[in-house]
Amino acid sequence: MTTTDTHCPYCSLQCGMRLTGPDRPGAAARVLERPDFPVNRGALCGKGQSATELLDGARRLTEPLVRDGAGALRTASWAEALDRVAEGLRSTAERHGRDAVAVFGGGGLTNEKAYLLGKFARVVLRTPHIDYNGRFCMSSAAAAHRRAFGLDRGLPFPLADVATADCVILVGGNPAETMPPALRYFRELRERGGTLIVVDPRRTRTAEQADLHLQPVPGTDLALALGLLHLAVADDLVDNRFVAERTTGFAEARTAAMNYWPTRVERITGVTAGQLARTVELFAGAEKAIVLTARGPEQQSKGVDTVGAWINLCLALGKAGRPGSGYGCLTGQGNGQGGREHGQKADQLPGYRSIEDPAARAHLGEVWGVDPAELPGPGRSAYELLDTLGTEGGARALFLLGSNPVVSAPRAGHVTERLRALDFLAVSDLVLSETAQLADVVLPVTQWAEETGTLTNLEGRVILRQAALAAPAGVRSDLAVLHELAARLGVEKGFPTDPEEAFEELRRASAGGQADYAGISYRRIKEQDGVFWPCPDEQHPGTPRLFLDRFATEDGRARFVPVSYRPAAELPDDAYPLYLTTGRVLAQYQSGAQTRRVPQLAQAAPGPFVELHPQLAERLGVAEGEPLRVTSRRGRAVAPARVTDTIRPDTVFMPFHWAGAGRANTLTNPALDPVSRMPEFKVCAVRVERVR
Repeated sequence: MTTTDTHCPYCSLQCGMRLTGPDRPGAAARVLERPDFPVNRGALCGKGQSATELLDGARRLTEPLVRDGAGALRTASWAEALDRVAEGLRSTAERHGRDAVAVFGGGGLTNEKAYLLGKFARVVLRTPHIDYNGRFCMSSAAAAHRRAFGLDRGLPFPLADVATADCVILVGGNPAETMPPALRYFRELRERGGTLIVVDPRRTRTAEQADLHLQPVPGTDLALALGLLHLAVADDLVDNRFVAERTTGFAEARTAAMNYWPTRVERITGVTAGQLARTVELFAGAEKAIVLTARGPEQQSKGVDTVGAWINLCLALGKAGRPGSGYGCLTGQGNGQGGREHGQKADQLPGYRSIEDPAARAHLGEVWGVDPAELPGPGRSAYELLDTLGTEGGARALFLLGSNPVVSAPRAGHVTERLRALDFLAVSDLVLSETAQLADVVLPVTQWAEETGTLTNLEGRVILRQAALAAPAGVRSDLAVLHELAARLGVEKGFPTDPEEAFEELRRASAGGQADYAGISYRRIKEQDGVFWPCPDEQHPGTPRLFLDRFATEDGRARFVPVSYRPAAELPDDAYPLYLTTGRVLAQYQSGAQTRRVPQLAQAAPGPFVELHPQLAERLGVAEGEPLRVTSRRGRAVAPARVTDTIRPDTVFMPFHWAGAGRANTLTNPALDPVSRMPEFKVCAVRVERVR
């Protein structure tokens, strides 16, 4: 019986684990702790512990499916399925032009897959239209990071630095449920005498462990951060030396913040002036202090400015560019970081290069052996791509890998209609997700334990997930799929099926870029438990902590960006008097396509619900467990009531893991941030009624 060191297939922690092969016929592989991996130190949540359940052939796809003349999906050979995909993509381009073909990727794809998928779109299909579901995850934080620091890496320091800080402000994140092994760092912070401040409209499991919980109105995090900077200036707490030596633009940011005095911010956010003052006092007084944001402030139509305001607070108080202090984003998906670094985003080339930069295009043209002038320009962002499917000027054929927008996209009912309107849809996935059910061709692909590849966790640590088990006979890897499709579409070379060969090309492609992997190899990753980028050559040690000497801007200084509060795109009114916010629960993950198929996870979290305050429940005349109808301007959802005083009386919460009548994203607002193109998942106006 063999044991393989590998990593969990779920969130951005990429927890280390060990897999042992079946010890007898019919037995399942077992997950064991891997205490020597530094991120989780052996701890695993229920999702990680049960990750091998989906390796069972009964719960997954093991043969390609094609849609027959009667409209039903039937099994097919790989040759037939791949021929159908190639013909669907080719014929659409011939009829409507190359821009009528699009690719949609996923934040769970390995770096090798993400890299070759971007190359496939731009070299084989020659379409500008490729984006991925990671746009829905951390794109606002990424844009704010680049605007302020010149570079985007989720955490510019190891996660372990959280435990050594004296004060941490966690804004709109609930790691107790979304990444439980990370919670130990927050506990260790408090055990050392540090202070944890949580900002969240709900008193989550994480907020219950905080020293101070700020419970703002959904969508007002920007005003809250501006109010804190106002107090820092008014109370003479600004680190003037740091500001003068390591930043630019403070005067303009200070002027903007001075419009947000405490009583005004209290009226906007519901957070009292006393709580604001206490927060500034604790954060400014800490020698080492960190602000962490997650989807709460980021999934807003002003998410970039909101994150920027929290960064401004860090810079003003000198809590950045120093050991133990800084701003970071708790990335969500397993490879949300690496997925955007190497070519899945509509406006980026590998190495975190801009697709509009002539030098970047020339470099990739050389690596790929193509004329840079033939590389397409930027395409549509994720929601804009989905919103225009099947329309005049929109994509008419879509190749989708590892994503389930029928459940996960905002205004999901509309997105489902757009997917149905396509001339051709091909889906590569490990299960028959709700999106795959709409496809003309479904390709069954290998899972995490059956393939080798790298991912980049929330710290910027490049890790190696190693194959431990053989895949079922009818299943192929995404790399093999791309290789076969490229060949059928006239590109015989450049799409290796061996992941290490693909990674070696990725190293060359990323060389000289911001996300430089040139010095990272499979060997180094194995020897060092991961390597932090940037790592430009094999003698370079990697970069666990960024910005200690200079920021990644031209002049080496961080940039303050003046921002002003603006309300959510949609506010409650007489017709829709309540706020809706959405999120995750402990036992489920993302669209639930995988976790809903795991019996113990489905038992722990069997379906959607509507969380509401007892005052609201009394007003509606509804009791625990009774069905509620939640209606927004985009549709309606029905789910049982969950009555709790941990939520604001003016707000309801729904988890977004389920399809069908309880699909939360039927309701959500696709209003986009003007910079990141992030939809406003986290706040919209709804009406809640008892179902009679």
